This record gives sequence, structure tokens and C-alpha cells, in this order.
Amino acid sequence: MSHSNHFFQRTCYVTFLVAALSLCTLGCRSNGYLIERNARLNPLTNSLQLQSWSGPQATERSEQLLRRYDLAKLQEEDPEQTLQLLQGEIRKEPTAGKMYTFAELAYVAGQRAQKKKQWERAQDYYAACVAHAYLFLFDQQFDQSRNPYDPRFRGACDLYNDALESALRIARDSGMLKPGTTNQIQVGDRTYHVRVELRGSWACQEFDRFEFVSDYDVRKLTNHYRSYGLGVPLIAVRAKPQEATPAESYLPPGLSYAATAFLRVTNPQGAFAEGEQGDCHCVLELYNSMQTNHVELSQRLVPLETDLSTPLAYFLDNKQFHASQDTSTLGLLDPTKAQGARGLYMLEAYDPEKIPVLMVHGLWSSPLTWMQMFNDLRAYPEIRDHYQFWFYLYPTGQPFWSSARQMREDLAACRLKLDPEHQTEALDHMVLVGHSMGGLVSRLQTIESGNDFWQIVSDEPFESLKADPEQKELIAKTLFFEPNPDIKQVVTIGTPHRGSEFANDYTRWLGRHLIQMPKMLEDLSMKITRDNPGLFRDPELLKTSNSIDSLSPEAPILPVMIEARKAPWVKFHNIVGVLDEDTWVGSVATRGDGIVPYESAHLDDVFSEIVVDADHVNVHQHPRSVLHVRDILRSHLTQVIAELQERRLVAEQRANGVAPVLPAGQSNRPLTR
Repeated sequence: MSHSNHFFQRTCYVTFLVAALSLCTLGCRSNGYLIERNARLNPLTNSLQLQSWSGPQATERSEQLLRRYDLAKLQEEDPEQTLQLLQGEIRKEPTAGKMYTFAELAYVAGQRAQKKKQWERAQDYYAACVAHAYLFLFDQQFDQSRNPYDPRFRGACDLYNDALESALRIARDSGMLKPGTTNQIQVGDRTYHVRVELRGSWACQEFDRFEFVSDYDVRKLTNHYRSYGLGVPLIAVRAKPQEATPAESYLPPGLSYAATAFLRVTNPQGAFAEGEQGDCHCVLELYNSMQTNHVELSQRLVPLETDLSTPLAYFLDNKQFHASQDTSTLGLLDPTKAQGARGLYMLEAYDPEKIPVLMVHGLWSSPLTWMQMFNDLRAYPEIRDHYQFWFYLYPTGQPFWSSARQMREDLAACRLKLDPEHQTEALDHMVLVGHSMGGLVSRLQTIESGNDFWQIVSDEPFESLKADPEQKELIAKTLFFEPNPDIKQVVTIGTPHRGSEFANDYTRWLGRHLIQMPKMLEDLSMKITRDNPGLFRDPELLKTSNSIDSLSPEAPILPVMIEARKAPWVKFHNIVGVLDEDTWVGSVATRGDGIVPYESAHLDDVFSEIVVDADHVNVHQHPRSVLHVRDILRSHLTQVIAELQERRLVAEQRANGVAPVLPAGQSNRPLTR
């Protein structure tokens, strides 16, 4: 590329940086992960038979059944009496057709009562609709006559789902949607006893409230993950616990989970009995959609209706969380003020049985940048069943090796808090995924420093350094470190392993004038240099004032990192963005993602590397990047399972007095280059 093109490229970068900084400083940011619907999504809305211009009406097949039993005229005059008489016909001779018709008539009655704001009556009718739709679908005495190709089968599913949601909305507004409670509902001479229970590891006091997925449309998240079946997808908004667990400090406020409400009739035979024996007993089961996507009924698996993306988007629109996380501009311009938000974050409850995947953002960014990949990856059942996703937030204005030191300390503190005895095997197999500068921060967790990094600044022994104990300890922690034994895989995406032309003379000058680094660190650098004349061969590493300087291709730490001794138990993977040369950015920029050249992002010493057609901002959100990370996690899971099986085999051999054989890949070999 000619000198004029280089100048043009650098000028574009600086112009873009100044414009973007101005916009962000003015607060031109919005959440916008969700938009509220004017009317909730209803699977029966397009049914011309149930939603006619004159109001909800029974379908032709149900009207035909009413005519056969001389109930058609009564239905027009007294729907309540019609339901009671139809219930009597069901007791005499139960059929699937009668069950469906009863469910439909109860739904119509519920709609009419709701329009009149007769909330309790509407809830009663909806509950009766759900119970009879359930019996139509699952009562074993209808197995021979039940036809899944009959439109009424799908209609019964829609009646079940919509009537259940309508009943739950009324129950929530009246304070009845509380786990651990039992409610009674009366329709004619039939009493419905409904007990509300949580399924899985949830506790009754865990939730503050429930919202309905059907009230919202998802924005920003490109892909919307849901499954179709029975039940009502909910947004379960977590309450602040009364007793804090060790993991509580890593959970942000207002966290919301994906849940599905499913109503189960526990005594189907009661529908055909008289008196109290005919009471219908039901359980409203609230499932964690991340853990369960089906229920077992009548010796078959029934899929649940689930939605994983809307609850995530609802949480991301939480103003309290968004304010604490989206500190990308503050973290760049004033790292000192952003230190309070620094640390590990979990967007789902800590599970000691799941392997952590820690995502580390890059320059001028925050964990919000990972939400596309997070949403995509956890859509795969085998991923969400075995992995939990954590996020690391750090101020990106400081040199990346300072962030690496802080992350090293934060990971150690997290392990000590969650598993002080080191008994949790899943925490021994962590995966790091880093974008841009976050890839450098991640890679520094898996390197043995030796004297390599100290020798960048001095040829003299570190012990010769004259400094206050605290100052000396800070430098030691930054330049001397061991690889983290818990980390087994590292994925770097769009990472400037050899620096970036973005960190040129113009941007570095701009960074020094805009980024407010702690004065204490600047004074420390000057004092140590002054107190140790002749000790430093090249004090540049100590004087580097900000992250943009640290990413310069001339930064002396970068080649040392590439050649440093890496932990032999870690597999490294790399994803490189290369823009199509036919695009505007691709035609003016060096071959790469527009910010990081290919020659800088490429690595030779990795287990896998792929190239995707994406710019630097979006390379970690590209579908091929997501698929590659998914494949890495799948392979890692297979490896972990095999290792744990071998470990247990060794334990059994020792218990039986047999000389154990070390599992594959586990040896006492020293670190090698």
C-alpha cells in the first residue's frame, strides 16, 4: 500500500474515533433490546371461527355436537348452564369430541367474561378450558380415537396455551401466581384445585415477579430462539435473596430467567366422577427453560413451549444492569472511575456441574458485545446443558497487561470463593474467549513469564529494583506470573497479537490527551525510574500510559508474548477477520478486518484457526465464528468427559491396589516453548 493510502487510512481511523467519542460522551446510547407489543401474541387471533366480528363464537364442529345433544339454543341463552349439562354428558359417556367442545365453550365464556371485566369468572372459565384441553390431549381412554392430524388436535394445543396464559395473567394481577400456594376455582358444580410449584433447583422465594414473553418483540438480538409445544413462556425476574450464597456477588441485579408454565391434571378420572370425587386437582408447574424443554405425560415426551431470547433481552433492557455494564466509554477515557464495575459477571445462576466459558471483551467495549454469541451458543442443548457463561468487565483505557494482572487476581478470588477446597471438577476445565484486546488479556492467563517480561525493561535481577514494598509487589504481579491451571482452552478473535496500525502516531497522541490514567501510576513510573538510575535498559513498558499505546506494533511485550512458554495443557484457537477487498473498507485498509491486519491476527502455534469475512467490530458475532466456538466447546466437552472417566478409573485402580496409569495428557512434564 502506498504512503498516501496509509495516510488516508490513519486519517479515517482518527476521524472515526473522534466522532464516535463525541457521540458516546453526549450519551447517544439506548438499550432497545425489546419493544413492547400493543397486543399480546395470541395463537388463536387468526381463527375466524373463534374471533368473529360479533365476538368469540364456537366452531362449526362444536356447534354440531351441541345440536346433537339439543344444547345449541341453550348455548346462546345460558352458556353457564350449557357447560354444566355438557359436563353431565361427559360423565355419562366421555368422548374426545365432548372434551374439545367443552374446552372451546369454556374459552369463549372466558373471553366474554374478560371483556366485561369479570376477572374471577374469566379465570374460572379459562382454568376449565385448560383442564379439558389437557384431557383431550392426554387422557389415555382417548388414545384409540385421538388423531394428531385432526385440526382439533392443534386447536386443543392452542386453546390450552392461550387459556392458560389468560388465566395466569389474571392470577398474577390478583397475587395468586406464587409458588407454594394452592388456589381453588369454581365452574358450575366442578371445583378445580390448582397448586403452584417450581420444578428444578429453583427456590420458592427466588422470584420477584413473572412477565409474559408474548408482550414483547425482540430487537438487537439477531436470532430469536424458541421451541413450540405446550405451556406458557415466561420471564421470571429474580428477587434479591434473603441469604446470600458465595456466587451472589457475581449475579447482577434484576436478573431474569426463561421459564415455562405448564398445568398438569393429576386426577384425570375426577373429570368423570360426581360430587367431591369429581373435583379436578391440578399442578401449575414452573420449569426452567434452560434445563427442561419437555415433560413426560402418558408414557410419552411432550415438548414445552419455550423462549430463551426474550427473557435475555428483557434483562439486557434492565436500566440498572445496563448502567453498570455499558461502561465502555468511561472504561476507555477514565479507567480509575470504571474500576468499581470491574470483575466477573454471571447471567445465570452458578452451577457447579457446568464448565465455565469466560468471555473477555476488547478495547472500548463491555460484556454487552458478547450477547449475540451468548444468545446463539446457548440455543444448542448440549452447550447449555454442560456450560455456563461468565463475562469479564475491565476498564479498557489501561495497558492490557494491567488488565491481565487484575483478571488473574479476580479469577483466583472467584475460585477461592466458589470452591475453596478445589473439589469442583467443572472449574478445572475453564474456556476463555477473548475479542480484540480481550484476546491478549486472555492469552496472558496461560503463559509462564519466567524472566522474559522483566528482561524487556532491565538486564539486572529484579531483586536490584529499589521501590516501596507495595510498588515492588505491583510490578512483580504484572511481570512475573504462572499459567492458570484451571484454563484448558483459549479462543482469540480479531486479536492484534503483533499490534495494530490503529495504534499509530495519530491515535496514540489522541489517546494520551483523552484517556485519564491514574496520576498515581504516572508518578510511580517516574519515581521508580528516578530512584533506579542505570537499572532500566528500556523503561517503555513501565511508562506506557494507556491501552492504545500498549497495542502499538512497536510495543516490546508483543513479540515476547508470542515466544513465551505456554501451558502445555491448554489448546489455543484463533479466529481472524479478513474483509472482502471489494468492500469500501476492504479496498482502503490493509488485508484484515479493517483494524487488525491479517499478519498481526494470524498465529502459527494454535490448534485451530479460521478466517471469516467480517470487520473488527463484528468478527466475534459472525455466524462462522459462533459455529467454530460451538465446535470447540463440543470437542472440549468430549475431552473433559474422557478425562474424568480415566480419572475415576485411576481412583478405582488405586483403591484396588493396582498401579494406576496416568490419564492421557496428564503428566509432570515442564512447560515447553
